[in-house]
Formats: sequence, C-alpha cells, structure tokens
Amino acid sequence: MNKIHQISAEHLSIEQIGEIIKNGTKIELSEDARQRIICCREYLDNKIKESETPIYGVTTGFGSLCKISIDKDSLSQLQKNLVMSHACGVGDRVPNEIVKIMLLLKIQSLSYGYSACQLKTVERLIDFFNNDIYPVVYMQGSLGASGDLVPLAHLSLPLIGMGEVEYKSKILSGADILKKMKWDTIELVSKEGLALLNGTQNMNAFAVWALLQSERLSQWADVIGTMSLEAYDGRIEPFTHAVHAVRPHKGQIDTAARIRELLEGSELIKQPKVNVQDPYSFRCMPQVHGASKDTIAYVKSVIDVEVNAATDNPTVCPDEDLVISAGNFHGEPIAQPMDFLAIALCELSNISERRIYKLVSGTRNLPSFLVAKPGVNSGFMIPQYTAASIVSQSKTYCTPASVDSIPSSQGQEDHVSMGANAATKLYQVVLNTEWVLAIELFNAAQALEFRRPLKSSPTIEAIHKAYRKDVPFIDTDEFMAPHIAKSVEFLRK
Repeated sequence: MNKIHQISAEHLSIEQIGEIIKNGTKIELSEDARQRIICCREYLDNKIKESETPIYGVTTGFGSLCKISIDKDSLSQLQKNLVMSHACGVGDRVPNEIVKIMLLLKIQSLSYGYSACQLKTVERLIDFFNNDIYPVVYMQGSLGASGDLVPLAHLSLPLIGMGEVEYKSKILSGADILKKMKWDTIELVSKEGLALLNGTQNMNAFAVWALLQSERLSQWADVIGTMSLEAYDGRIEPFTHAVHAVRPHKGQIDTAARIRELLEGSELIKQPKVNVQDPYSFRCMPQVHGASKDTIAYVKSVIDVEVNAATDNPTVCPDEDLVISAGNFHGEPIAQPMDFLAIALCELSNISERRIYKLVSGTRNLPSFLVAKPGVNSGFMIPQYTAASIVSQSKTYCTPASVDSIPSSQGQEDHVSMGANAATKLYQVVLNTEWVLAIELFNAAQALEFRRPLKSSPTIEAIHKAYRKDVPFIDTDEFMAPHIAKSVEFLRK
C-alpha cells in the first residue's frame, strides 16, 4: 500500500513533489488544512452578508469590470461564467506529468486558508489527482499576471462538468468523467472561480518539472563530459582543487571535485599527454557546468518559496479580518528565474555540442567521424549536425520572455510577466538539452573504444558497459536516429 501524503502547512519541497509524482503517491488533506479551508469560507460568507462595501471579484466583475457590482443571486453564476469564458487555451497539450504537478500545487495553495474555496472543491481536485484524471490543458494563452487564467480555467472546467480530461489514456468530456466516477458537479460559490484561476500553478508546475530535470541533466553533464575528456585524451590538471579554491564559486568547486571523483582509477588520465592544453569545452567544464549548477540552485530557492505560497486574489485573511485585492498572482518573481534557468541549461548543451565537434574532428588519434573507415562511411558526422541544430534552437528560446509585457483587460492589467511563455520555452530547452547530452554520450562512448586497451575509471567504465547494453558500437554506417532515442532513454533510467 502506497504511503499517503498529507497536504498541510508544513514545508513542501521540490524533492517531495518529485517523489509524490514518481511514486504515484496518493494525497489527502490534514485535519488542520481542512479546518483552515472551512474557516476561511465561513469568514467570507459572513463578510458578504455583513458588508455593503464591494469586494473585488466577489461582489464585482473582473479586471476592468471591477466597478460593476453583482447582485447576490448572481454570485455563483459569475464564478461559473469566469471559468467558462477564460478557457481559451490553444496549441499543444500540457503533458500529463506537469498537469498532475499543477493539480498538486493548486491543492497546496488552496489548503492554506487564504482563498475561501469550499472544502468539497478542494477535495474534488484531490479526487482528480488520486485517480490520475488529467484535465486537458493547453500550452498557450496565459500572460502570467492575473495568474495563469487560461490554463487554470481548463484545469478547473471538469469540476463543473465541462472541458475534457484524459483518463486511462482516453479523452472524456468533463460531464462524462463525473458520470463515470459518480461524482456530483461542483456548484461554485462566490470567489471560487477567482481562487481556482488566479495563481501561478501552471508556470510554477513547469518550473518544478524543469528543476527536477535540470538537476538530473546537470549530473549527467558532468559524467558525459568526463567520458568525453577521457575519449579525447584530455588532462586532469584543470580540475585540481587549488585552481578553484582561488575562485571559489560553489558550483565550480563542486564540478571540479565531481570530475576528479569520476576519474579516480583511470588509466587513460594517467598516461603521458602530448597536448599541453585542452580546448575550453573540456578544461572549462568546472566554470561552465558550475555556473549552471549555481543558477539551478538559485532558481530552486525561488521556486521553493512559490510552491509554499498562496497566490490567488483577492487574499482573504480571516485572522486579520481583511479581504484585500493585491497582486500575489503576478508571475514576475518566477518568470525571471525561469528565463535564467533556460540560459543555464542551454549552456550545458552549448558546451556539450562543442565537445561532440571535437570528438568527430579527426584529431588526437581519433578517426574522422569516429569510424574506422571514413569515406564510404559517414559515421558520426551528422549527429553533430543534429546537436548543433538543437542548440541553435535553444539559443533562440533563451531570449527572455519576462522582459515583455502587453497590456490587457482594457489597460487595468497593464503590466504582465509573460511567465507562462518563459515556462513553455524552458520546457523545450530542457528537452533539447537532454537530446544534446544524449548525442554527446553516443559519441563519447564510441570514441572511448578507440582508446583500448587502456581503460577509464571503474565508474566511467561501468556506465559505458551499461550503455552498451542499449546502444552498440557503430562499425559501419547504420540508421542512427533509434540509437539517439535509446540514448535519451538511458539518461532517464
């Protein structure tokens, strides 16, 4: 029986999210969270009854329609209309894994008791999560400022029997999934549509997913770069601790230490070297990989805060007797870091492609394009082209989205973060970086075999042996795309 994770006010780490998603962990509300949700809802209901002052989004319209008061009999319809009218997503679907993170983050945010959701609404989102019911959400449409209005509208539509979901690999309507699961339609009450749609859970889910992948790819970059160093007959001196102690960036020091560790016991690294110096793509791995590590760490610290925050609007604070329309839904605090993370990952692929180029260049006693008989065989000529193409695309994706803003809602929402665009660009850069590192591994493993009978370290040799179970040595020209795909699968194991 899987362990159940309780949603509470305790700190939720990015690592915990990764484990919950990976292990298929079920979730439930802690009693404390249940009471906070109930207390906040009761407080707002009483506030509406007692107050003659308009409350934005609760007794008024939205955006530039905030001056229009809504009669009490229409408050529920107002919230339903909000969800329906804001579901304007286009483009590709958000992957199910990220949709599931979106659900978890939305549930976590609503559980703090500052959103005035009904308890049954939060519990229905938990039902979706626990039953692997994935609302169909689209990649494009959010400005990342009044929260992720468009994608979160699509996430919320099935609550009211609309939209679509994927369940057991089939697409069902929101009405059909409720019927199938014998669940009632949620009747939204005042403020609930805003609580569901305002918030950063779409872009934040992409950020959480990207960070989990980034840490994995950063580790692989060190391993694969070390294998390439060995295959290229590189030198160990640039990784000496004394060099990095005088420029003590943490990522730089950690990368050099990791490469020294990976090289322990290597015959290749100990053999006399003819070349006095290695190209930057090899000897500057601590500086480049290290800079990316430091960026990942910084972005993680920001996203960690966002995961544990209430980001909808207005913010309902029962203890302070306050309902305040402010701007916690604005994506700028995470839009800029996501742009930064894309740059960090792009640089891992950028330097990786340069190592690929060196391995196929016919230098340092390696055959041209890493085949014994170049000419009739093109060998590894074109995988480097593919890597170069991918890196070039990533560079275009690294133009920051967060510096752009297009006013909306008749100028009421006059500065937006474009954080959702930063998120979707980051998503593609993550995938691109994985492809390039997989191609480098494909090349490095091939090149290493031309150094026999000398061997690399036990660690590198063990990885090489495991890789060879999936991807063979290429003796003469073959269909290469399946081998690259297998290389990606290897990195995901």
